Amino acid sequence: MNPELEPFVPLVPVIDLADPLADRKYYAERAAMVPAPDTTGMEVEDRTVPADPPVPVRIYRPHGAQGAVVWMHGGSWAMGDLDTEHPWAARLAAATGVVVISVGYRLAPEHPFPAAFDDVYAVLAWTAEHAPELGIDPERIAVGGHSAGATLAAGVALRARDEQGPRIRFQLLNQPGLDDRWESWATGLAETLGGGHEHMASAWRHYVGSAPATPYAAPARAADLSGLPPAYIATAEFCPYRDVDITYALRLLRAGVPVELHQWAGTFHGSQAILSAEVSQRQIAELGAALRRALEE
Repeated sequence: MNPELEPFVPLVPVIDLADPLADRKYYAERAAMVPAPDTTGMEVEDRTVPADPPVPVRIYRPHGAQGAVVWMHGGSWAMGDLDTEHPWAARLAAATGVVVISVGYRLAPEHPFPAAFDDVYAVLAWTAEHAPELGIDPERIAVGGHSAGATLAAGVALRARDEQGPRIRFQLLNQPGLDDRWESWATGLAETLGGGHEHMASAWRHYVGSAPATPYAAPARAADLSGLPPAYIATAEFCPYRDVDITYALRLLRAGVPVELHQWAGTFHGSQAILSAEVSQRQIAELGAALRRALEE
């Protein structure tokens, strides 16, 4: 474990998702402890994307931005919203100069798959259709997210490819949960830290039920990864999804998709939120740098 992160390990909450309403409240309370971002020089606007049902979004528009990322929060598909993601979405916009469209997708278990997935795809399609109105270059639209949000990003990239939908320039996938199958998950400390496998199993049950997930829900199940957008994939050493994320990156490469893969030694799932740690600062900076490069080229 990274020595800067190790003192925080006993403080990592164990969330079993047995009571999603209580867990959401706790998740929001912890998110409120994150230092407020600086939004100087940035327009922040709440809008609603027409869909069935309508999808709330929060748009962060730095001065002079042209590219955009449709961005999804983490929270195991059962927690999180536009407010809990506000510190991170604003930081990403400030660091990249890119328009960040943060998506308030519906949460499980009240709204299981494909509710959140459909919400995200509707926002992606709306962004592409309304790019001129939003001041966005339609050829510079990315998708991305943390954890469950990164899973949604990878899933909509598959759907956009399959349906010849909106053109996606880039995938920014930070510690995505790409596989619902226990046998693909990393063991050791990753198996228990923060609830580990038990938490993940509960999250997947809430999201997809007891049946095996489809490739759009669990992208690692997709048989063909060719034709997908270039990707940046970040993994954490003590993250249950570490092995499947690395395998997914290799499969993308073998399918001819350009990939940057960074396996962060000594880190755990979500530890980049510990802003006092130098390694966390590097993780966040690299996410921004990867997105900026992809949309500037």
